[in-house]
Amino acid sequence: MSSSGHGHTPAAWTGVIISFIGFCVSGAFIVLANVPGFWAGMVLIGLGAVVGGLMRMAGLGSEPKRAAKPSPAAQVRPQES
Repeated sequence: MSSSGHGHTPAAWTGVIISFIGFCVSGAFIVLANVPGFWAGMVLIGLGAVVGGLMRMAGLGSEPKRAAKPSPAAQVRPQES
């Protein structure tokens, strides 16, 4: 699984780090019973997803996997009798 390169890009790392900080902020403010602080953390979580997506579109993420093309031998049709 580690050979797939899933998540090993600057875009993925940045998005996850921002979202993790938002998760920590939301968790801390829930314990402190501070509703605006909780929602600020939730906004950070969404911001992490947006920043990661923008960085990926800017070329700092991995290319999407494309379906493998069938080999020419697989495209040969059997002859009709």
